[in-house]
Amino acid sequence: MIPVSVIITTRNEEGNIARCLNALSNFDEVIVVDSNSNDRTCMIASDLGARIESFSWNGSYPKKRQWSLDHIETRHNMIFFVDADEVLTSRLVDEIKSVTDTSCAGYFVKGRYIWNGRALKHGLQNNKLVLFNRYKVEFPVVDDLDIAGMGEMEGHYQPVLKKKFAGEVLGQLVEPLLHYADNDNWHKRHKRYAHWEAEMIKRHAYPRDPSAVREFLKQMFRSMPFRPLIAFAHSYILKRGFLGGRAGFEFAKSRYTYYRMVSNALKNSRESSSKADLKAAE
Repeated sequence: MIPVSVIITTRNEEGNIARCLNALSNFDEVIVVDSNSNDRTCMIASDLGARIESFSWNGSYPKKRQWSLDHIETRHNMIFFVDADEVLTSRLVDEIKSVTDTSCAGYFVKGRYIWNGRALKHGLQNNKLVLFNRYKVEFPVVDDLDIAGMGEMEGHYQPVLKKKFAGEVLGQLVEPLLHYADNDNWHKRHKRYAHWEAEMIKRHAYPRDPSAVREFLKQMFRSMPFRPLIAFAHSYILKRGFLGGRAGFEFAKSRYTYYRMVSNALKNSRESSSKADLKAAE
């Protein structure tokens, strides 16, 4: 058994949880941290051998993932955060087996989207620090508690090394983690994310990425004009998403749509702030 404790954060994930858990049978411990699901998520997870922990958010920090690190005892120091709509391949499992005894504080894992039923080998892939030593890495507190969009979950930013471990090495795994995108709920969910991201940009509230190169690229991208078009071109042309056929095009188009929502939300937020400032000055 792989000496890693897997943590899956859930809320009403009965449609995804079995697929996710069935790929985790080689791990020594699997924990589902559930937020009061009213469907069969917990029953399915328990039947498949997962340990269930309950979480109720109090509206402040720590949010769900950091709360799990702070309050849940695990058999192992190495933690792997997996979302319910993600699935490990056998090759990724084998790769994790080969690295858990190294000195790295954590590992980035690439995500491969399943879009309209097709695995996209090209196009944008996210890259998340999700496998790490629980005592060396933490999710930072950011100024977003009054921003709608994320709620109990940490937002779209990376966890970071704790100060006393700032010199530790972070590794990169090669094999991807499959991410089954829910196309039916995509627009509704990403509209919330876009509002959150726009406010984070406006406030300069994003924490620094643990990778200096990634931080530079993110800062540059956030300041660029025409971000929707750049996001589309990055996924479809630079990352060769066109090789994915119609699914590759539709996925790249979704990146355009999302960043158009971010741009519109940011514009509306700044206009509202300007009007408020003018009214206060009267």
